[in-house]
Amino acid sequence: MMNVKVLVTGANGQLAQTIKELFSENEDAIEFVFLEKKALDISDENAVEAFFKENDFSYCINCAAYTNVEQAEESSDLTFEINAEAVRKLSIVCDINNVILIHVSTDYVFDGEKDTPYVETDDTNPLNEYGKSKLLGEHYISQISQNHFIIRTSWLYSRYGKNFFKTIVAKIKEKAPLKVTTAEIGTPTSCIDLSKFIYSLILSKSNKFGVYHYSNEGKATWYDFAVEIATHFEHYDTLNISPVDFFKTKAKRPKYSVLSKSKAKNLFGVTIPNWKNSVEEIIQDE
Repeated sequence: MMNVKVLVTGANGQLAQTIKELFSENEDAIEFVFLEKKALDISDENAVEAFFKENDFSYCINCAAYTNVEQAEESSDLTFEINAEAVRKLSIVCDINNVILIHVSTDYVFDGEKDTPYVETDDTNPLNEYGKSKLLGEHYISQISQNHFIIRTSWLYSRYGKNFFKTIVAKIKEKAPLKVTTAEIGTPTSCIDLSKFIYSLILSKSNKFGVYHYSNEGKATWYDFAVEIATHFEHYDTLNISPVDFFKTKAKRPKYSVLSKSKAKNLFGVTIPNWKNSVEEIIQDE
């Protein structure tokens, strides 16, 4: 029994909601506290400091983020305020209070010019405002917080919030035709699997701090992802999904952003499901 208290910020987001679904009741004596922005604005350093003093947290899982990649191009100031400056303030408070910070970052810190999976030490070169803001947040954490895990992940989806998976499922249920891009290669990642990895980090009591990559195994285009989802709905003909090699967007995206999980697997012995298996698991619960 651990008797550990964990703060989860960004409680309305899909990852935080998944963690809550899976682990808010657990047999490991881990107490989770889920707070949305209205309850705790992490950009308000004084409020965060006061809240930490009132609570004896061991960990803070930061799920608070501005994740609208397209809108971030036009709302750069807000994007950096949430993804970088607020993270800087949270890092300071975590460090002062000796709280281990688990921060979720993104594959979009890379430019996609590689054709083999990115390792944690590869050069970063984000192409869009979202990626730039998340990278600056990483830099702040590395400079400020002694005890931290930065987890870069990719193409997150779940039953919660707005995400590609939910959009495609809704269209399939409407029997709507779809056009989906083949221009990007990455890995769809289930919030269920990422949540389990984060939980295992806490259980391990590890002090192997630093940057880690975690996504599901395998690779896909967004078109591949959509087709895989559709194969689980008998009434829908996957031929209704058309591949397109170009899709106009405001934000540039890396054409290849598959992540290597060798570091996480070697240091923590985690078994990571293939993305197709994780899609099947979440659809069975639909």
